[in-house]
Amino acid sequence: MRNGSHGSAAGGSRGSYGAGQPDGVLPGDQRTADDVEAGIVALWRSYGASRAQELRDRLVLHYAPLVKYVAGRVGTGLPAHVDVGDLIQSGIFGLVDAIEKFEPERGLKFETYAMQRIRGAILDDLRSQDWVPRSVRSRARDVERALERLGGRLQRTPTDSELATELSITISELRELYAQLQLTSVVALDELIAAGRGTASLAETLPDDYAEDPVANLVDQDSRRQLADAIAQLAERDRIVVTLYYFENLTLAEIGRVLGVTESRVCQLHTRAVLRLRTKLAEQSES
Repeated sequence: MRNGSHGSAAGGSRGSYGAGQPDGVLPGDQRTADDVEAGIVALWRSYGASRAQELRDRLVLHYAPLVKYVAGRVGTGLPAHVDVGDLIQSGIFGLVDAIEKFEPERGLKFETYAMQRIRGAILDDLRSQDWVPRSVRSRARDVERALERLGGRLQRTPTDSELATELSITISELRELYAQLQLTSVVALDELIAAGRGTASLAETLPDDYAEDPVANLVDQDSRRQLADAIAQLAERDRIVVTLYYFENLTLAEIGRVLGVTESRVCQLHTRAVLRLRTKLAEQSES
């Protein structure tokens, strides 16, 4: 992911996360980016020494644009009744948790760590609401099983046409099904990497730089290799969508402009890619 420096909530090559200004400088602020950087570094030092709630709240205000950014990305493609404001509220709890648990000595950029915690808090809240109908979850399992059967028979990633035939539906019906299943595909890529290793994300299980565990490193490297292998087996457009969305931080609308298709079509491609990654990773974990 492209993130700013430790002291800039709005850093990154694409400018701020919703604040409208680069380097954490808000509209009307007369300070330079260097002033903001120095101020936030000093604020972190003071908070680390005192753990005062007032200082924590100031950090929350500074990094609040991260919550809006993550909530906007997670909210893309969700049903209309899911209020982005509710996602932001859940994300704030994740941000507070990130600030309280962040350990600068581990060498990780705060923005990288915080975005994982914010996303996790939002996804946990969505899951707790059970906002995906049972019928949709059942159809998702049907598609995953069909992908697994076809993959085993064909020894390659099946096409949409082959999948539709396996499910005894038309291509049009399959694409409509993808639109429904996008409700179940709100998942971070680190959660796919963690498939079969419990519910914790990679960000929640980062090893201490001063107490390196070689076994954990080998497991992590193997998980990333499996994910890379699974992505490599995706159809070309699916690979592009996964790469642009998860590694280049483009929105679905921006990916649509790159591919020359509508945002709804990108949603379908994203859903298809996630379903296929799940199936491939499950196959790898069983072999």
